[in-house]
Amino acid sequence: MFAIGLDIGTTSTIGILIELPNRVAAIAARPAALRSPHPGWAEADPLQWWANVGEICRELLDADPRARDALTGIGVAGMLPALVLLDATGTPLRPSIQQSDARCDAELAELIARTDTARFLAIAGNGLNQQVAAGKLHWLARHEPAVLAQAKTLLGSYDYISYRLTGVPGVERNWALEAGFLDLQTGLVSDELVELAGIAPGLLPKVRAGHDLLGTVTPEAAAHTGLPAGLPVIAGSADHIASAYAAGLVQEGDVLLKFGGSADILMASRTARPDQRLYLDYHSVPGLYVPNGCMASGGSMLNWLAEILAPGEDRPHARLDALAAAIPAGSEGVAVLPYPLGEKSPLHDPLARATFTGLSLNHGAGHLWRATLESIGLALRHHAEVFREIGHPINRLLASDGGSRSLVWMQIVADIFGQPIRVLTDHPGSCLGAAWLAAIGTGASRDWHGVTNFVGAGRVLHPNPAHAAAYDLQYGRFRSLYSQLRPWFAMPG
Repeated sequence: MFAIGLDIGTTSTIGILIELPNRVAAIAARPAALRSPHPGWAEADPLQWWANVGEICRELLDADPRARDALTGIGVAGMLPALVLLDATGTPLRPSIQQSDARCDAELAELIARTDTARFLAIAGNGLNQQVAAGKLHWLARHEPAVLAQAKTLLGSYDYISYRLTGVPGVERNWALEAGFLDLQTGLVSDELVELAGIAPGLLPKVRAGHDLLGTVTPEAAAHTGLPAGLPVIAGSADHIASAYAAGLVQEGDVLLKFGGSADILMASRTARPDQRLYLDYHSVPGLYVPNGCMASGGSMLNWLAEILAPGEDRPHARLDALAAAIPAGSEGVAVLPYPLGEKSPLHDPLARATFTGLSLNHGAGHLWRATLESIGLALRHHAEVFREIGHPINRLLASDGGSRSLVWMQIVADIFGQPIRVLTDHPGSCLGAAWLAAIGTGASRDWHGVTNFVGAGRVLHPNPAHAAAYDLQYGRFRSLYSQLRPWFAMPG
């Protein structure tokens, strides 16, 4: 028996074909473009995602023809809470507005000024911040009113692909929660939160849990993808939740550091403790929660820097890692704020920007690269500090996704945290969690933890005690640098 999982990511679309109980049959990927036509903007083309899905599904099925007659279902994961507005025909009205988009700082400030933010946090489980859809929707009302007037349906990234597969509009509950529409206590859409966003309630389709059945593949979608018509499609999952689920994040105090286009830190908890600095999601496994943080940029900043430092090279990251490995901890005074798209948690400052400081003529590419690797690790340490403050102990660190293949970077992070990190191997990412949810949702498996059979335990990197003092000093400077530059970031122009 087989299942397919898709991941609608920031820079790529990825698909996986798994054979139950524990074999990865095939993986396929296509690039996806992240567009930033103005400072702080982050947009993507939903039609490109759909085109990618068509090619990926055909490639997966061609890789193991047995799967065509033995598919149990398909699930889709994706970044959240991206906003995809559809007209009456189901056509996107504009590019999606991504979760890392920071265009709505003025509208967000206005919302915060007139809202009881403590009450918002108590209802929504998340603070009123850049991530919440309300600010972006008010921006659209102000700057693109014609688009909002034509909108009939509001979906997330993975919800849009599930809609294209089934013809059934719906949103997965973590999209609704992080977008700021769901009442954490009841699990239902809150009329009060919808009113705050300034939209008609009818714009939001039904909310479902990730393993719930959404619908089945339509004949039109079957023609596009090569999937069999009638194949069950589940509601899907937020990408970071699906990835953490597949990584085995199920015990209290388990923490996953996820190094993708953004950098995420996620924890398994039996208790929901809303805090405005963090995000809160439902775990894929019923009864658990995932307090988490997400940086607006991680690997995307490294990719940008690699293009500048090593233009045209085939494997620039590996060469730059080698240069960075020769630089002492602390990068000989070079410090970086990794905020090219503003910052989400725990700062929630859409006006923040990336900076390089402490440069002198003796510094080279290795210093710039290492300082950037360190900066992302320091930002994740800031999140960990917040976790501990609100009563979430950190017992075990896991690392996954593309950036975790850089052992130079992972050693830096272990040194910054002062804790061992297990670097997972053969973790395909969010697509695996989505595929296993499809297996659960269609009844092909009842083992919620069976997804971990596909992921290798990997090696453990232990912190170097000799670097502890340097990184304690660097962390203090990192926190101080943002505090001092924050007023400058807020200056007009």
